[in-house]
Amino acid sequence: MKKKLIAIVVGAAAVMPALAMADVSIYGRAHVSTDFLDDGADYSETNLSSNSSRLGFKGEHQINPDLKAFFQIEQQINFSSGSSDGSSSNFSTRDTFVGVTGNNWGAIQMGRFDSPFKVARGPANLFGDQVGDMRNLTRVGDARFDERYDNTVQYTTPDLNGFNIKLAYSVHEGQSAAQDHDSDGFSVSLNYAAGAFEGALAYEKLEEDVSRGERDGIRAAAAYNLTDAFKLVGFYQTVEHDTDDAALRDRWTSDTYGVGGEYKLTSNTALKAMWMTRDADDSDYDADMWVVGVEHKLDKAVRVYANYAVVDNEAGSTQRPWAEGRSANPGAAAGEEATAFSVGLRYDF
Repeated sequence: MKKKLIAIVVGAAAVMPALAMADVSIYGRAHVSTDFLDDGADYSETNLSSNSSRLGFKGEHQINPDLKAFFQIEQQINFSSGSSDGSSSNFSTRDTFVGVTGNNWGAIQMGRFDSPFKVARGPANLFGDQVGDMRNLTRVGDARFDERYDNTVQYTTPDLNGFNIKLAYSVHEGQSAAQDHDSDGFSVSLNYAAGAFEGALAYEKLEEDVSRGERDGIRAAAAYNLTDAFKLVGFYQTVEHDTDDAALRDRWTSDTYGVGGEYKLTSNTALKAMWMTRDADDSDYDADMWVVGVEHKLDKAVRVYANYAVVDNEAGSTQRPWAEGRSANPGAAAGEEATAFSVGLRYDF
């Protein structure tokens, strides 16, 4: 054991000068919460959850005055237990890529990372990785959107007076090619940020997968600072699924939309609230979600918060306000009102 420890220390010492020369930085997020979750039927328990906690390395290298290479390696870490599914692995790959960028023509990157469609929810995402995350209604069913696709190439334009465009193509949305099935995907977004307004409009289309079928979606999100203290946000998404199973098609094809706001009581303390609804082709799978919360930043790196969220399900719907971005994820009961109260600590480094 001592010999192994010495080897690790010596290896790390040898690598550190190379990292410094390559302009590499280490970053991450430790995000943990204590939650009381109630499915409205038989489940009512307190949980500790790791909420998309992560560790990453990123760097860049100036090739010449007009060309720069960059990379990122990011892994999700479960701070509450060994893993969220009971397996032995503590890590899973998040945005990991390599690319080049130029002063005038934009950037090209390759790897596994959030699709432009996924990123486009950003302006309206008030409760990301917390109970009440909008993905609890936007990312429903096996044929879901809001994904981080494998095997992807993306081009991002330079800033065009506040606008930029992201174009991404995944040669296969899973880890490897599936026999007898096309499973490539295309995702594009138009993004704008200037002054008090930020917005995004995105489209995504995926070909037939072994289980998911063809599907496409449109998404729009916006945020506007009405005053220095108050921000209003809005969101709309429509997705359509083309599967041979008519029942699944009617459950997964849906419109999801909502509005919310954030009010700063002080420079470090904010009240937040959002309402969203999911309107499926099969009305038995509709659901509404309400969430309210308060967040206080202790400094630039550390914040604490408390949220209360409710999902009201129709007869066939089993959505809950705690499903996405978190390790504590028990199921929900069909047709019931699922509620969650969460107190969290987030440390960015």
